[in-house]
Amino acid sequence: MSWLDGTIVGFDTETTGVDTQNDRIVTAAVISRKGPEGIPERRTWLIDPGVEIPASATAIHGITTLRACAEGAPPNEALEEIAHLLSTTLLDHTPIVGFNVSFDLAILEADLKRNGLATLADRLTGASFPEIRPIVDPLVLDRHLNRWRKGKRKLVDLCAAYGVAVNDDDLHSADADVLATLDLICEMGRAHPTLKEVGLDDLHDLEVSAHRKWAEDFRAFLVSRGRTDDLPDPEWPLPTSRMLERN
Repeated sequence: MSWLDGTIVGFDTETTGVDTQNDRIVTAAVISRKGPEGIPERRTWLIDPGVEIPASATAIHGITTLRACAEGAPPNEALEEIAHLLSTTLLDHTPIVGFNVSFDLAILEADLKRNGLATLADRLTGASFPEIRPIVDPLVLDRHLNRWRKGKRKLVDLCAAYGVAVNDDDLHSADADVLATLDLICEMGRAHPTLKEVGLDDLHDLEVSAHRKWAEDFRAFLVSRGRTDDLPDPEWPLPTSRMLERN
């Protein structure tokens, strides 16, 4: 049986900004689904980040500082629940699926540290695979499988490319993005049967290599055009850069 026919767990966040070390999580969703036709089991969080949510961030996800303060959970409580759920998932060798998920993992790790909580890496220490794995990212895979595709590769673009029906107005909420991403990876499996056939460990390793190759090539291109700021980070799934592109 393919891993796509088993349980997969989607993860996404909406945040105060794109600086993974200093910005904070405002909403998060973790959604589990068994097979393409399975009924999704959802967990969502609204978090009071303890800082002002910039108007530019509110314009994307719709959460104001006032609402987060009034309705949001304390970050240490919500982040502990999220980290426990994700680390348990990985220890069960169930894949975490996320679109451009390196951003979400990086900001989660920083937010956990800020609140004095064990990071995902901490929680996996001592496991037989002391890494954050297996991770599946449709963006990384599409860059590898469709290297010469023209146009943008945001979530809405790849959904259109693979025939996943979404409304762009509904995206940019964590749960909607997760559901779209779960549908997307299933459609990618239909379009590229090798994705269904490869084992999760091999798939994770392929993504590490594919992302590094893409990042190094894109860095070289940008430098050749005189750009030296905001270069893509070759490390995956946990980047070393503070500033990362969102979906």
